[in-house]
Amino acid sequence: MRCRLLTVAGCLAVALAGSLAAFAGGKNPADFPLRVHIYTHNSHSHYWNGGLNRVDGEGRANLYENSVPTAFEFSYECDTRLMNSMGYETYMARWKKPGNELEILVPATRTSCVMKTTMTMGVAYHTHNGNLEQEPTVEFEKWMQKHRYDPEHGFNIPEGSGTATADGGTAQ
Repeated sequence: MRCRLLTVAGCLAVALAGSLAAFAGGKNPADFPLRVHIYTHNSHSHYWNGGLNRVDGEGRANLYENSVPTAFEFSYECDTRLMNSMGYETYMARWKKPGNELEILVPATRTSCVMKTTMTMGVAYHTHNGNLEQEPTVEFEKWMQKHRYDPEHGFNIPEGSGTATADGGTAQ
């Protein structure tokens, strides 16, 4: 009887561990050290048998790597829809193919999505009066340092930004 209880308990433990891994999509957030802020994107949803099959599109975002923001354009094909980053939100990310493909975690669905990237070195995106603009990375980094904003290292909300916008520009 005791042996049977241990076997049942062991099976339940394995089943629970397996269901937690499935719930998390089998992805460990600790394996996604980079951050991506999506400014804009378009998408086209593809349906099959009355359900969402895949979504593809393209957009523009900043990658935060080694505390340096870098603008990039991307295309993607995912099992779920992406959302533009709200406020200071960022997606957790990692390189799948350095310089060419990023994998981001999509928290709403606990899945990941691969972005094919075209990096724009030395430039970061920001919005000004509702328009997406580019500025030198050095200038954006100055704003990040002034306001202690570094989403890659847990500083997700800028300090003392006053009327600063979520992306480093200032509201006017």
